[in-house]
Amino acid sequence: MAMASLIPSKHFLTLIILASLLCAAAATARPHRSISTRTFIVRSCRKTHYPSVCLSSLEKYAGQIQCSSTDLARAALLESLAKARSTSDKVSRLRMTTKAGSLSHRQISAIKDCVENVAESIDMLKQSLGEVEHLKRKSWGLEMNDLETWVSAALTDEDTCTEGFAGRAMNGLVKQDIRACIRSVAQLTSNALDLINKLSRARGRVSP
Repeated sequence: MAMASLIPSKHFLTLIILASLLCAAAATARPHRSISTRTFIVRSCRKTHYPSVCLSSLEKYAGQIQCSSTDLARAALLESLAKARSTSDKVSRLRMTTKAGSLSHRQISAIKDCVENVAESIDMLKQSLGEVEHLKRKSWGLEMNDLETWVSAALTDEDTCTEGFAGRAMNGLVKQDIRACIRSVAQLTSNALDLINKLSRARGRVSP
């Protein structure tokens, strides 16, 4: 009888096994969630015009995005806005640092117009960010239409800036620098618009 009392009961063994399984599940829960979030971002970015740009710019927001399409669109807008602001600063500096007399009147005018276009783009993106926060709390409807319109307008302003530097008469180095900056912000804005359109289609323009 003494030996029998030392043998663990079936219930006790079952409890040990369950406890082990729960500990294992808890230990692996975080990695699985992280992988799931990255997969969500990758799959979403595949549907944009610039997938590699999308992924490289949004991976750092994985912890905030989780698997939320709204937070993904918000992160894309944040990246676009940040790039637009840095581009505006760079274009303005190019105008100030370029040697006097090296730019024609047309070139100076194109740079000035570009700064104004990017400034308008920044305003549109800021309004769009505010609207995304609004979407989290209220119904979609007209707010979603406004969001799509503002981001589209921002992209148009960026394209208009690039068009202002068309032609061989423009300073080669200045045109090259500005076009490179505008191309980057336009790609980010285009991706943001793609993600917003995807968000709109997924929700069917109804309250989440």
